[in-house]
Amino acid sequence: MSDNINTKQIVIMDFVPTRDLVVFPNMTLYFDVGRSFSVKSIKNAMENDTLVFLAAQKDVNVERPEKKDCYSIGTVVRVKQIVRTGSVYRALVEGINKAKIVDIYEQRSNYKAEIRMMHNYPREKLDKTEVIAVFREVVKAFEEYAKLLPRMPQELYAQILGAKTPIELFESIAFNISLSFTDRQALLEAASVGEKLAMLLTILSREINVLTLEQQIHDQVRTQIEDNQREYYIREQIKALQRELDGEDADGEENEISKYSDRIKKLGLDEKSEEKLLGEVKRLSHMPMGSQEAVVVTNYLDTVLSLPWNSFTKDRTDVKKAAKILDNDHYGLKKVKERILENLSVRALAPDVKGQILCLVGPPGVGKTSVAKSIASALGRNFVRVSLGGVKDESDIRGHRKTYVGSMPGRIINAMKLAGSMNPVMLLDEIDKMSNDFRGDPSSAMLEVLDSEQNNAFRDHYIEIPFDLSEVLFITTANTLDTVQAPLLDRMEVIELSSYTREEKYNIAKRHLLKKQLEKNGLKNSMFKISNDALYKLIDGYTREAGVRNLERTIGKLCRKAAREIVENDVKSVSFTVSNLQKYLGHEKFLPDIVSQEDSVGCVNGLAWTSVGGVIMPLEVLVLDGKGKIELTGSLGDVMKESARIAVSYCRSIADKYGINSDFYEKKDLHIHAPEGAVPKDGPSAGVTMITAIVSALSGIKVRSDVAMTGEITLTGKVLAIGGLREKTMAAYKAGVKTCIVPFANKGDMDEVEDIVKMNVEFIYAKTISDVLDAALVKEKGARKMPLELMANKKTRGRKKIMV
Repeated sequence: MSDNINTKQIVIMDFVPTRDLVVFPNMTLYFDVGRSFSVKSIKNAMENDTLVFLAAQKDVNVERPEKKDCYSIGTVVRVKQIVRTGSVYRALVEGINKAKIVDIYEQRSNYKAEIRMMHNYPREKLDKTEVIAVFREVVKAFEEYAKLLPRMPQELYAQILGAKTPIELFESIAFNISLSFTDRQALLEAASVGEKLAMLLTILSREINVLTLEQQIHDQVRTQIEDNQREYYIREQIKALQRELDGEDADGEENEISKYSDRIKKLGLDEKSEEKLLGEVKRLSHMPMGSQEAVVVTNYLDTVLSLPWNSFTKDRTDVKKAAKILDNDHYGLKKVKERILENLSVRALAPDVKGQILCLVGPPGVGKTSVAKSIASALGRNFVRVSLGGVKDESDIRGHRKTYVGSMPGRIINAMKLAGSMNPVMLLDEIDKMSNDFRGDPSSAMLEVLDSEQNNAFRDHYIEIPFDLSEVLFITTANTLDTVQAPLLDRMEVIELSSYTREEKYNIAKRHLLKKQLEKNGLKNSMFKISNDALYKLIDGYTREAGVRNLERTIGKLCRKAAREIVENDVKSVSFTVSNLQKYLGHEKFLPDIVSQEDSVGCVNGLAWTSVGGVIMPLEVLVLDGKGKIELTGSLGDVMKESARIAVSYCRSIADKYGINSDFYEKKDLHIHAPEGAVPKDGPSAGVTMITAIVSALSGIKVRSDVAMTGEITLTGKVLAIGGLREKTMAAYKAGVKTCIVPFANKGDMDEVEDIVKMNVEFIYAKTISDVLDAALVKEKGARKMPLELMANKKTRGRKKIMV
């Protein structure tokens, strides 16, 4: 076709812009077609038995190319076959003629191109002798190229060396050897066969130089390594290539080592530490890169240099702002907040004061971990958490020596690395859950960490140089102090967090939990409404815990119920009240405390403390004919049994005052019972309750049902102080008790009692048992006393225990 073409005639045909592909005239090859407009053009040519024009894009990333995006010279081809493979078509084409683009038209479904045909091999500009010389040089160059390329097929080698004409030689080489996209385009655009061969000779010469250099690098690397050190081989290849590219003999290792030295000097360490690290750098310089020892030293240096040496954050000195942050994040926790604000105030006056060690002790779910984050935010410091639960190896704290395979720094140093500063707030969570075995005792390792006199030079086994922990504010958490070693406990300032009271839970739910769960479940405030009484019902009837985790889960459950209601029934909002809670959550999981509803004989409302808060603990006493035996039931502990004996002895001393037979201890049996017998009970604070119940049962005087009491007793009738007053008084308020009798010695603890309790409950401060009995026993003028033993006749003896 090339001999009879009209080079002035303009032809319009389907056009396919190719990416990274150049087709030569007389060349047959497969290529993939994916773009819809290209597929359309290929299909048209196949179905109509017409030609299609192919020209390469300059930028393969252009999806809809224009004329300026394509090379001006391409090839007219004939489509011989189309095969679909998934979403891509594979086309077999045969190059027919070279052509030049005049213009390109983008139609709806494909491209059309105006092209002007060109001669494939126009009249030669070089004389015949020059063409022959170039022909021979190309053959020689190919022979050398083939020697450096061991995978050259023998048939192709014979075909190229057997070429008789310049055109045959050019096409045999250009069609079959690996050339870059730009080289192929340049060969296509070259005019005569002489020019094409000259350009091909240049390309072959360049490829020979590259292959020769690769062979030299390969040989150079092979002399330095063993065959099985593949990683080392790759590193040396990169190094040799880098030397050739840079044109200099400077080794990358030297640059790396000098960087280590510069970084160490900039840290500002003490002389011994700097000398130690520079010594490690010197050792590294004498090791072959990639060796096991070099990897160990490199990891060590990287770890040490990644620590925040002499990097500090600025403490917030605005105490009011810090207090606001703490109040916004947590409700209650007054002791913790006061301690942190005191610390902040001290730092404002004495910036050089070292870090303190606080220990937050309390039941699960009361906010020990979360308050540590708020403390960091209030102080303007970085926060990092270290979990110590289940740690039983000393190396977890101090790290492993770097000579061991897989060694690493301990949790403290790793936490400092994560914190990014020398003065973070570090939370040591669950310090009471550490244990020990044959690998060492992590609690002993913590002694140095938490000693403000020693931790300014803490030595981790891995980094081997002293690290200053004295600026760190350590906050530890524990559920109990029983498992914490005494020396470790001595180093910490303990702040006890008691369980949340009913009012605190209500406020936490109102301020924090509701917002959190609404956001978590994709609800807006207008879509979810819950009454205050319903919130109290959730606290009293559906959860019983020290913290608020189950309360949050229960609120989350209500949010999910509301979301389903909104989606299924297309309602705008869902309201929860006391009356419909059972519909969504089922019956109440916890019953209210048992409280006497009317004045009765031998039944007294006591107050007790549990891990989930205060409770009403009624005590019942029954007097029976007998021989002075005392029966104690209700899973009472040893201390409570002793309190019962003290109560009986004291009752003998005041028998005459309350009309009690003086020989009751010989002729009557006393049965003292605390309901909910499956729950173990112990402690001395039920002493006053027992005396009141026994006096009432023996004398027949009723006890006021609206009175609750707590207090330890002595044989002389004194009332001693008790613990858990805050929780006990909240239980009394919640149960509707109007009067609460507490030891006079606990009057100073009233500051911790909730304001709402003080407003609704009358408090009587008792110094002696007489104060308790005067307030608790019903004063009935002229009423005949009926001892409880008279009630235990034949009609009542067969009945079960009384539950008031």
